[in-house]
Amino acid sequence: MDLSSIIGIVAAFAVVTIAILLGGNIAQFIDLPSILIVLGGGFAATLVRFPLAGIGSAFIVGSKAAFTHKKVNPRDLIEDITSLADTVRKSGPLGLENVEVSDASLAKGIQYIADGYEGAFIKDAMERERDLYLERLQEGKKVFKALGESAPAFGMIGTLVGLVQMLATMDDPSTIGPSMAIALLTTLYGALVANVICLPIVDKLDSKFDIEEVNQTLVIDGVMQIRENKSPALIRDMLIAYVPEKARAEFAEAA
Repeated sequence: MDLSSIIGIVAAFAVVTIAILLGGNIAQFIDLPSILIVLGGGFAATLVRFPLAGIGSAFIVGSKAAFTHKKVNPRDLIEDITSLADTVRKSGPLGLENVEVSDASLAKGIQYIADGYEGAFIKDAMERERDLYLERLQEGKKVFKALGESAPAFGMIGTLVGLVQMLATMDDPSTIGPSMAIALLTTLYGALVANVICLPIVDKLDSKFDIEEVNQTLVIDGVMQIRENKSPALIRDMLIAYVPEKARAEFAEAA
């Protein structure tokens, strides 16, 4: 679970809530028409931008990557791949059948080797799966970006709706307060949804896209080296290029 995303969102809303409580009653900042305009309008505008068949899966993949996706360290992957290569050198490809691997992509590649598939097939299958996953991640990012762009826009639309209602009923003072609440609260809701939830998730998915691309490419290279029965030491030396420059010396020393 990605605690930074959850902690950040909770902390942002907590700060706003505390500020509201220090200055008045929180009930004054709850308005159902404003919520309907911002959330309902934002989701409706997002539906217009994307095919209905893909928006649900894209939203789920993006949410999973932003909130529950476990970060994988390239150093850990290299250690696992080196250990697997050592197993193949000692016991052959069939020795991989009894090995447990935590990373799903690496586990699938190892299963391909144990089943005796050709190297070209393994590479094509794993690269295709990597590319399709990254494409789904990109679609999830686009959905959250669309929501982040739509929410402030519908906040402004709600502001205009509230102002029109207020100006149309200026002769009745009792309607000015509710109309003004819609006018101001929709802008507040739109800003919160965009800047606390959607746009930060877009940035998070951007960084995770880069991380996943590197990690899965590392896994593919490692699996191919194991398939070619390269020595564990050689595989480690080849894959160390995926480790950030500042961590390579420490990694090599630990190895």
